[in-house]
Amino acid sequence: MVRKAAGGTGRASGAVKGARRPEVRLPPLEPHEGSALELDGDYDGLEFRETDFAGQDGGGARFMDCALTGCALDETRLHHARFLDSVLTGVRGVGTDLAESTLRDVELVDARLGGVQLHGSVLERVLIRGGKIDYLNLRKARLKDVVFEGCVLVEPDFAGARLERVEFVDCVVKGADLTAATLIDVDLRRAAELDIARGVDRLAGAVISPVQLFELAPVLAAALGVRVHGDAGEV
Repeated sequence: MVRKAAGGTGRASGAVKGARRPEVRLPPLEPHEGSALELDGDYDGLEFRETDFAGQDGGGARFMDCALTGCALDETRLHHARFLDSVLTGVRGVGTDLAESTLRDVELVDARLGGVQLHGSVLERVLIRGGKIDYLNLRKARLKDVVFEGCVLVEPDFAGARLERVEFVDCVVKGADLTAATLIDVDLRRAAELDIARGVDRLAGAVISPVQLFELAPVLAAALGVRVHGDAGEV
């Protein structure tokens, strides 16, 4: 497998560093034989196509130079799994458990997922492009060089997480929770829609657009305890 990480786009102002995107180039792959995952399984250079992993337990498994296409991940347990130099396309499922896992140099494309557990996980050089993810749990996770592009995130939970060089590009973010999160070089300017339900006070370390500042003004005022009245004569 040959891979290089692409440098993030430059910023004229120098105010925020761009994320380094993964460029995954998979080698010729062998089709995976069978459908059952194994605990602590070692999967190298394999293609999983339209495989139903619903309800299976692959805790501790390692996927290296793999492609997962159209696979079902309903209630699949992949706790402590490692996905390295891999591409996941069109995966779908509800309640997938990826808690405390590692995703490094990974592309997740057109996923349809709900209630994904990624709390305590490490994501480095990850591109999440297209698709929709509901109730993404990234509590206390560590994200570095991660790009959310053209996707819809409904009530993503970043509480207690550390985000460094993370970009939101042409994506919709609804009801995000940033409680106790740490943001470093997080670029929100190109998000198509940005709604922060909790933790707006944690935006230090992020950059937003003037329009987003205007839209977030009521939430920011509430966080600061500022009362806004239209009539200057009101008490």
